[in-house]
Amino acid sequence: MDFFAPVLNVVSICLDLFSIFILLWGVIVCAKDFFHSRLTVKDKRKLMQLLTDTKNQLGTYVLFSLEILIVADIIDSIVQPTLTDIIRLGAIVAIRTVISYFLNKEIRAGQL
Repeated sequence: MDFFAPVLNVVSICLDLFSIFILLWGVIVCAKDFFHSRLTVKDKRKLMQLLTDTKNQLGTYVLFSLEILIVADIIDSIVQPTLTDIIRLGAIVAIRTVISYFLNKEIRAGQL
């Protein structure tokens, strides 16, 4: 495993950066949609639906980014399997799972 550790560290860093890219991309896309909706749509009902769709779209980007971060954390714990790292990973996965659950629930509620 020591042979693969440097490669896995690079993979983990790349996944972290990719996750940040996804978050930023999602914010840019959703901000564009938000401002476009606010400036062009006059019907309040349609505007509210478009804003809800934009919020759900951003939540999808956040969920995807969180899943990638979990993968990166799992790789980190494989490379450095100390008890502290495993406990930290468990706490991070639990927190991100709860966040993902509620974000996913909110996205589904907005699609009804």
